[in-house]
Amino acid sequence: MSLTELKFIVSVAQERNFRRAAEKCFVTQPALSLAIKKLEEELNVMIFERSRKDVSLTEIGEKIVEQAEKVLEEAGRIKQLAELGKNQLKGTLKLGLIHSIGPYLLPEIIPILRKTAPEMPLEVEENLTANLEAQLRNGVIDIAIIALPFDVPGLQHKALYDEEFDVVVPSHHHWATRTHINPEELSDEKVLLLNSGHCFSNQVTQACPELSRKGEVLQGNSLETIRNMVASNLGITVLPSSATASRYNNPLIKVIPFTRPAPTRRIAIAWRKSFVRLETVEKIMDAIKAIDSDFMKMIA
Repeated sequence: MSLTELKFIVSVAQERNFRRAAEKCFVTQPALSLAIKKLEEELNVMIFERSRKDVSLTEIGEKIVEQAEKVLEEAGRIKQLAELGKNQLKGTLKLGLIHSIGPYLLPEIIPILRKTAPEMPLEVEENLTANLEAQLRNGVIDIAIIALPFDVPGLQHKALYDEEFDVVVPSHHHWATRTHINPEELSDEKVLLLNSGHCFSNQVTQACPELSRKGEVLQGNSLETIRNMVASNLGITVLPSSATASRYNNPLIKVIPFTRPAPTRRIAIAWRKSFVRLETVEKIMDAIKAIDSDFMKMIA
């Protein structure tokens, strides 16, 4: 059995005609017919039912052709991988990010990547850590930017930077004139966090354990939605410092740092151990290191 024979049976199945299939494959009709007959004898099944006016697939033939199409598709991917190996920075890169990173990191790295890897557009997937893990393992995405811990068999990761958390309150809140907030104090307030399942919410409650025991917690779908709910005076929240940069200034809210040492999270990049475009991993890491920002404490 060869890829050529599989290509022949797929062509006949598509054309329902040996002559047209032979022309499509750039071979003579006798050569194509002989190759298909040889394959049928090897498999000891009839793939096609032949008549003077029609060619149709047998029941087993339909299954064989379906599998042949998959094999030819995978073989084509091998050629694509070989081409990418020549220039790994050419072609779409499927990048996954957790929701609390994507909106704030992407505007920083995309202008850099447009200059350093102009032929590598990003196809972006924002999702929960658990979903990104599955997508990474299954090859749906190529690389993921996540928060640690992230120890998954078959995947590897490298720490990128540490990021502190900040408290965000309405501009007329009784804390608005404070210079620092202790994590324990959050349990006395109505705190807005992301829905359960988001690792950032878990990190906040771990940093402020009293919040889980006796605090009043409301949930939102995104950090930007939560920021707006705080501005409307519904409660207070905790945001990663990337989300409290000066570009997000809002006169209706006040950003207050935690008392040091402030709660932090460690951000990392992850990829499959079998991933072949390792230059793209380096390029993403270089772009992140090139960001001129106070919210990131790079890890050497």
